[in-house]
Amino acid sequence: MIGEMFMNAVGIDVSKGKSMIAITQPFGVVVAEPFEVSHDGQSLSELVERVKRLPGETKAVMEYTGTYYEPIANALHNAGIFVSVVNPLLIDDYGTNRVRKVKTDKKDAFKIANYALDKWTQLREYIPAEDTRKTLKVLNRQYTQYNKLLIMQKNSLIALLDSCFPNANTLFSSPRRESDGHEKWVDFVLQFPHLNTVSKLCPSIFKAKYQSWCKANHYKYSETKATQIHAYSRTQVSSLPITDAMMKAVELSAALLNSTLETLAAIRTEMDKLSSTLPEYETVMSLYGVGRVMCSQLIAEIGDVRRLKCSKSLVAIAGIDPPPDQSGQHDSKSRSISKRGSPLLRKTLFQIIQVILQKQPVNEPVYQFLDRKRAEGKPYRVYMIAAANKFLRIYFARVMEALG
Repeated sequence: MIGEMFMNAVGIDVSKGKSMIAITQPFGVVVAEPFEVSHDGQSLSELVERVKRLPGETKAVMEYTGTYYEPIANALHNAGIFVSVVNPLLIDDYGTNRVRKVKTDKKDAFKIANYALDKWTQLREYIPAEDTRKTLKVLNRQYTQYNKLLIMQKNSLIALLDSCFPNANTLFSSPRRESDGHEKWVDFVLQFPHLNTVSKLCPSIFKAKYQSWCKANHYKYSETKATQIHAYSRTQVSSLPITDAMMKAVELSAALLNSTLETLAAIRTEMDKLSSTLPEYETVMSLYGVGRVMCSQLIAEIGDVRRLKCSKSLVAIAGIDPPPDQSGQHDSKSRSISKRGSPLLRKTLFQIIQVILQKQPVNEPVYQFLDRKRAEGKPYRVYMIAAANKFLRIYFARVMEALG
């Protein structure tokens, strides 16, 4: 009976491929000095058996560190051991020595274990994400990285064209093609990489070449557009002569850009396939300003809302909640957002609110709220954040209703 009263705190400092672990009990009792465990099958099985032999109630706590924590968290959870994964900021702020800060894996393991004992009744149990949601989140992170690469590659190609075909990237206003992600101007400069490949041709020959190119690349041909491009080319001046080396440089740059566009299109397709299998998909798609890509991104970054207590928790995940600033007689009414949540979720929210702001749907609740704040004289940043907050509250309510 006495053993059942024991509280065993397993503090786990996670790093890539391994963890440092300390086990403590109340009143400074050290059950196990810090020891290292690799994230391989045998080591994790041995850790599970060791933890299960502890008398009394046991709780394991670790920090949320990307995906590094998942092998050890899942191993303990699947063995029926209580696991809690907490925000690293909470651990960092806990028991910090402001005079002399000491940081080692062993010290951190003890610190996490002490945090577990102090917050014992407040710890929230870790529930592994569904494979679909985990995969969706991974794809969204990949999508974000490729988008950054896309911007660099576009800028590089445009800078190259400034010397041989100025403003060729502005010749077409067609949106990207959904099937493969290609943009018409990129395919165009693959065929016509230099000003002279257009301007030195007589109009009829260029039109024939342009029409043939449109057919081969599945673009709609317009004789008016062909005339405009040819006329435009004769008003421009290139600073580089047409050479094989220059033509090759444009070809390689455009081909690389097309490869990234195709990759992004493939990722978008897979993200939509995955998110469409989740129960909240249709509800999220029905929200104003949300298209297929943003729907997938919202679901990827928010996850299953059923794990959250209320809409305030969702706002906190996005990091758009203003932390309290009060001391004595001071009580600030103007506070910055915490930014302690997902930056990718904040970016997606901002894009959605921008769409709502541009479209101005007068009967849409988020726009009505935004417009009211704007009419009150609130700055742009303030009413945009307020609208994002409103959007998340609506998201939470509707998705929770849909999920029952």
